[in-house]
Amino acid sequence: MAIDVVMPQMGESIAEATILKWHRKVGEQIGKDETLYEISTDKVDAEIPSPIQGTLLEILVDVNITVPVGSVVARLGDASELGQRGPAPGATAAVPVVIAPVAAPIHPMSTDDDDNSLENRLRTKSSPLVREMAKQHGVDLSRVHGSGEQGRVTKEDMDAFLAKGSATTAIVGSAPTSGEMPRMAATHDPSAPTLGAVPGLAVPPTPHVPAFGAGERVKVEPMSRMRKLIADNMVNSKLRVSPHVYTVFEFDMSNVARLRAKHRKAFEESYGTKLSFMPFIMKAVIKGLQSFPVVNASVDGDNIIYKQDINLGIAVSLDWGLIVPVIKHADSLNLGGLARSLNDLAERARTKKLVPDEISGGTFTITNPGVFGDIFGLPIINQPQVAIQSIGGIVKRPVVVTDENGNDAIAIRQMMYSGLSFDHRIVDGAVADQFMSVIKKELEISVFGLE
Repeated sequence: MAIDVVMPQMGESIAEATILKWHRKVGEQIGKDETLYEISTDKVDAEIPSPIQGTLLEILVDVNITVPVGSVVARLGDASELGQRGPAPGATAAVPVVIAPVAAPIHPMSTDDDDNSLENRLRTKSSPLVREMAKQHGVDLSRVHGSGEQGRVTKEDMDAFLAKGSATTAIVGSAPTSGEMPRMAATHDPSAPTLGAVPGLAVPPTPHVPAFGAGERVKVEPMSRMRKLIADNMVNSKLRVSPHVYTVFEFDMSNVARLRAKHRKAFEESYGTKLSFMPFIMKAVIKGLQSFPVVNASVDGDNIIYKQDINLGIAVSLDWGLIVPVIKHADSLNLGGLARSLNDLAERARTKKLVPDEISGGTFTITNPGVFGDIFGLPIINQPQVAIQSIGGIVKRPVVVTDENGNDAIAIRQMMYSGLSFDHRIVDGAVADQFMSVIKKELEISVFGLE
């Protein structure tokens, strides 16, 4: 008996996914729990295992096609059924998508107007970028005509909606409230530079400028789904949401290097994982976040949301992009727990074994370009967070040191630059520098419970 393979629900807010790769051709055998295909959602890439041992009878959704969760993407069964069904062995069927909602949806309860239906979730959830654009402009997504799957509102739909000035209709011409300056209808000078969307103003899309000219030798490669999401999120964060400000500190990592060298072997025997510099940095960052909770906060309209847990996002570079797995409740972990969590998440990120919950809910992000030889970086804030810290390479340099008697000398020390990008809406420069000063003190003096 053949069975349908359906697109799985990878998270409560995820309504669709894109097929990235099939690991078997029609007619080939596969074992239970072996990887059958890879998918990409707006949160994570993942490998999907085969639910049974059998033969791949049909592929109903081709690579790079996006379908709703619950769609039938393939059929598995006995090899004897190949002659009764679909394509010949070895062929990949690029046929129209067959949609078959799962029998037991994630949200069985619904209102009379079916607000929680798959179609409604596809329409109103859209991508994180579209939801953020709608929030910034005060737009009800139900008012926007969606051209995507099941009426899903795309970024292009939002750009077109805003370009028509639809977002301003509620405020233009209305009487100002007490103490408020009168609002004027928005006008736009096409020659003026666009610095990003201002709440209440409709900004036309930036005109397309050709990337290459006629006769120029180029190789054109479409962006992957992950690459497009990264691009949209970075533009959104830098130009539409957070006014970015930066500060750079220099840390003397000699103390950490000494502790790591002294305790490395015993640590790895005790915790069963390697000890890098990163857990020390994470521990110091946690101390800084505890001292200055506003750096661990988010902005929601006119409210500051102080997160009571510290969930550290750690950027992991992949061959096909970048992903930020999150260590939940990092403030409850010791050095060993941080090291184990870090190494586990990084390994599973590279092997596409993460689940959506493991890359969501971060309250602060650390990125480590120093492993590639970077001196320091000024990264873009990972929304809806308000700060991100970049870790530069640790290198030996001659520096001036002062002993307890006030005598200066030149010594070789292991030094590291670290850059902090912060959201100036709620994080002031003084707070950012005080936050970094706490980290500096921890790294240069603390023994991290090792001695």
